[in-house]
Amino acid sequence: MTDRTQGTGGAPRRVLGAKGPDELRAQIEQTRSRLGDTVEELAARADVKGRAKARAADLRDRAGAMTVGLRGTAAQAGHRAQEKATLVGHKAQERVGVVGHKAQERAGVAGHRAQERAVLVGHRTQERAIQVGHRAQEKATSMGHRAEQAVPGPVTDAVQACRRNPRRVMIAGAACAAAVAAALLVRRYKRRTCQ
Repeated sequence: MTDRTQGTGGAPRRVLGAKGPDELRAQIEQTRSRLGDTVEELAARADVKGRAKARAADLRDRAGAMTVGLRGTAAQAGHRAQEKATLVGHKAQERVGVVGHKAQERAGVAGHRAQERAVLVGHRTQERAIQVGHRAQEKATSMGHRAEQAVPGPVTDAVQACRRNPRRVMIAGAACAAAVAAALLVRRYKRRTCQ
């Protein structure tokens, strides 16, 4: 058997084939092995279904991690809104109380009436602020539940798989939390600069 290979200077040269049947068998086996590897590589590239399944699994993992992150962020936002509303109510009540005392010192009976009205307004403001905080927290919780229900079953399976691998979930959660925090900061900055 003869084989055509590259000679010196780029010119093709003829090389004599195997010198015996054993060497010929070895060359055939080596060629088969290389062809088998090449066929496996081509088959892996042509396996669109397998690649699509791998991509879908990756997307399910990402969606599960984002759902967990959004649920936590929504609950935190509800708590913050409730705390701020309560603080505003307390501050308003304190301010109104001070105004009421000054009016009481100056006008006696008129001051008592003004103080009572101010305290009533402060309590109403505080109650409304607490109600707004509760509503915000309920909406955030409801949105979290809706997001959880909107996630298809395979994504839920992916979330459970993430629970079995908490380190990966912590890394993905930290990345999502950082992205959400950055988005919120950018949004807040834009609102302040637009005003």
